[in-house]
Formats: sequence, structure tokens, C-alpha cells
Amino acid sequence: MHLPPNAFKAALDRADTQYGLWAGFGTGYAAEICASTGYDWLLIDGEHAPNSVPSILAQLQAVAPYASAPVVRTVNQDPALIKQLLDIGAQTLMVPMVESAEQAEALVRAMRYPPHGIRGVGGGLARATRWDGVADYLATAHQELCLIVQVESRLGVENAEAIAAVEGVDAVFVGPADLSINLGYPGDPGHPAVQERIAHVIRVGQAAGKAVGILAPQEDDARHYASLGCRFIAVGIDISLLRQAAIANLGRYREQREAAAPSRLY
Repeated sequence: MHLPPNAFKAALDRADTQYGLWAGFGTGYAAEICASTGYDWLLIDGEHAPNSVPSILAQLQAVAPYASAPVVRTVNQDPALIKQLLDIGAQTLMVPMVESAEQAEALVRAMRYPPHGIRGVGGGLARATRWDGVADYLATAHQELCLIVQVESRLGVENAEAIAAVEGVDAVFVGPADLSINLGYPGDPGHPAVQERIAHVIRVGQAAGKAVGILAPQEDDARHYASLGCRFIAVGIDISLLRQAAIANLGRYREQREAAAPSRLY
């Protein structure tokens, strides 16, 4: 059995923008519905959505037959959790709040086996190895793994050049909501000071030869970031899309005050 290819990692080498959808419901059924709609990639959110390792596994299994490439966001930088997520078959990880090259280097080590890292060997217990069905998995796994680090704080922006330069970091992702509140502009990622730092991270990532991504549920934001050079953009969130559609549907029959507009924050 061959090592499964990482479609998301391969797509980062192409010039076209990869459009993604945030999956926050925490169930395989909902994730499968999202995966069937044609987005290039699907973010399974382990940080803010009600997810655990078993629920992430269920979603990876549910979306496996579809073309949408799964990306799993971790809740933190714990190497033990990273090991578990890799063992259940996650090939692309997005890790929040990376603020230094040292943190990025530690994440690279967490994703690689000795002597280049500290990942433990799961062997026949691991879905990633197809239960020991993939020949030479220990020697080749890193070829299809993809590490995305999130830059979403003042310190992260200050160290963005060093972070992007770390070998083994495949892409950088900007978190506009956390960045805006960290800079003192809560709820206002469109503030010029926030936008200047976002543009800086994009430029730094490009200079390092790393793809840069961002979350932009509003169309004008998404098109703006694409024009700046973002290569992968999450343009919707499943929970928000359901809420907007439900509000709009009710609005056809009942006068209401609340508008069904996507948030710029998350």
C-alpha cells in the first residue's frame, strides 16, 4: 500500500487560489455535507469547535472519499496531541498562536520521527500507517505532511520573517480576529494598523517561498487578500452559513431586525 498523497500540500505549489470552508459542527455527518460541495479544502477546527480526537477521526473518515482536502487545526502546540492527530491520519495541521521561530521549530520536530524529530511510533495502531499497510511509512511520512503555523499576535508579526524561514514550515496562516484584538482593535480587523500587519505577514511569507492563507468570510475581504497574494483562503464557516440561511429564510415570512450578514471576525 502506498503512502496517501496530500492533495492540499500539492495544491500549495500551484498558482491558483485554494478556497476553503471552516467546519465547526464537530460531527462527521456535517463535515461530509460540507466536503460534498466542492471547496478545495476543509478546516476541521479542533481549537474553538467542540472537537476531540475521536470526533476529528470521524470527520477525517467522513470526508476521505471527497475532493475537499482536510486540514486539522489543533487546540494548542502540545506534541502529544500532535502525535495523536497524525496517527489518526491527519496529514495537514494548522497550529494556532505561533510567535517565534523556536516554537515553529518545535512543531516541526513534533511532526517528524527521530532522528529529525520526537514523534512516537504508533505502528499497527495508527490509521496513518494504514495499520502497518504502508511500506516505509517511518521513512517517508514527512513527505506528505504539511505544517501551517498561525501568526495572530503582535509578537508573531514581529517574528514573522524568522517563523516563515523555518525549514519544515510549509505555510503561514493569518488569524485576523485574534490579531486585531491583540493589537488593541477588538472586533476591527479592517483597521489600517491591523491591515498593515496582515500585508506584512503576506509579504514575508512570499519572500520565504511559503504559501500564506487567511480566514475571510466576507467576499470583499477574501478578494482583497487574494489580490495581496494569499494562496489559500477560507471563505465561509459552516455554522455561520447555516445561521445566515436560517435568518434569511425566516425573513421571507416575518419582519425581523437582525440581518443575515457574515461576520468579519471568525
